[in-house]
Amino acid sequence: MKLGVNIDHIATVRQARRTFEPDPVQAATESEKAGCDSIVCHLRKDRRHISDKDLELLKKTVRTKLNMEVSIDPEIVDIAARTVPDQATLVPEKRMELTTEGGLDVCAGFDKIKHVVGTLTGKGIEVSLFIDPDPDQIEASGETGAKIVEFHTGRYAEAFHAGEQYEKELDVIVNMTELARNKGLVVCAGHGLTYANVALIAGIKGIEELNIGHSIISRALFSGVYEAVKEMLELIK
Repeated sequence: MKLGVNIDHIATVRQARRTFEPDPVQAATESEKAGCDSIVCHLRKDRRHISDKDLELLKKTVRTKLNMEVSIDPEIVDIAARTVPDQATLVPEKRMELTTEGGLDVCAGFDKIKHVVGTLTGKGIEVSLFIDPDPDQIEASGETGAKIVEFHTGRYAEAFHAGEQYEKELDVIVNMTELARNKGLVVCAGHGLTYANVALIAGIKGIEELNIGHSIISRALFSGVYEAVKEMLELIK
């Protein structure tokens, strides 16, 4: 099981004062030292946290794998095509949302998404689609030409946190992982995963990587990035 560390919220703290610290690039370096397998960053249209300069520096300094989250906005896709990260993960994006609220609707936006997948794969970039664990979305994702899907685990995480029947949501992820694997897709997962709820997702056969940001950065406020990443790695491995 691999771990991708999303460093967006290091930049969120920096942007609260619009200053130069804390540095998300330094957080990426510390995460790699701790043993993570990739660095994730989301260049949003409104640049609310990660900036173009951050992306430029991350491209130069990341030694594991740089996974750039992008919307299908032409400006952002063009930046991804010029930057050529190791991987691009297509995500939905709304201007007023606090965080990504759900998976990409590949069925509804199939033609546009397929075009973006073709554009990015043509640059030698691996493409992943961030989707809800749903059979129709899985089917459509495979037809776009993308080789990777990342399941949005928000419903499971919310149910777990509320102490409700999270087993049902867990079963959905288990079953959809098997379905996606049978269709030849690499399966990853992320969103809302914490030190408390990650173990059950990490135990699902067929999921190859978890992408986690907010919980690790929150823990890092008290223990530092290196120790926070090490602790998460111990839980998932």
